[in-house]
Amino acid sequence: MAAVLRRFRNAQITAIGKTKPPSFVTSRSFARSSIRCEISEGWINKLFVRKIEPTKESHSRMLSDKGVIYALHTHNIRPDSIDKYLANYEEIVNIINSKKSELKLELVGSWTVLAGDVDQALHLWQYSGGYESVDRTQILLSNYEEYQRLFKESGSYVRSRYLQYLLAFSYWPPLVKRKDSHIYEIRSYRLQAGTMIEWGNNWAKAINYRRNNNESFAGFFSQIGRLYNVHHIWCYKNLQARMETRERAWRSPGWDECVAYTVPLIRETHSRILSPTSFSPTK
Repeated sequence: MAAVLRRFRNAQITAIGKTKPPSFVTSRSFARSSIRCEISEGWINKLFVRKIEPTKESHSRMLSDKGVIYALHTHNIRPDSIDKYLANYEEIVNIINSKKSELKLELVGSWTVLAGDVDQALHLWQYSGGYESVDRTQILLSNYEEYQRLFKESGSYVRSRYLQYLLAFSYWPPLVKRKDSHIYEIRSYRLQAGTMIEWGNNWAKAINYRRNNNESFAGFFSQIGRLYNVHHIWCYKNLQARMETRERAWRSPGWDECVAYTVPLIRETHSRILSPTSFSPTK
């Protein structure tokens, strides 16, 4: 058996020496081999994160306009309390809408999850006026008795709640609320620390390949909460339209290259399909 394995390994090495290197070979394979191969520009060069030069500007300043803050609320709902939860949250939205003259806070979108983390709801709020507006709004809400009553009541309908403050990528198309009926997909990425600028540089190009299809709803990166998180929200007529749109993007010259450069930056990817609630401003 050992002799057979040695002959098989020798045959492999001989074959590699006579042919071009494969399009995808891990760095470990190169380390173990004594064969020197000249690597042409291709996927293997894109497997390594390029060096980011030091800067005296924060990533948020370089990638976004900090005048607008977004709050993404993620609520894990008790399966037997979904209807009560949604009725409660709609009342909360109505109270905030009735205080528009005092609050610089607006609901952008409200969804429940169809695929992914089911029994989950996401609510995207927009603060105009930066973090000063966030601070001021929290103080005002703490003084609204009806809001506080509803907020405490909602605690009996959920298993957990999570809040993340986000900034919008400056290169992303302006957020436009949709009419009619749509589904949404939120694709969430956890990036390697220190790679946000690299991500932005590549997606500033990549978004152009999908700008004309009107499915790019919003693109954010985290400021408070889990850091180095990115959320891309896409809008589709249905799941079939989603599949066709994504396949069309892969046929666009240049899209594959943008993906190749960003994949090595990702540590984790998470996709959820969303359905707008009855009170969501975007449909």
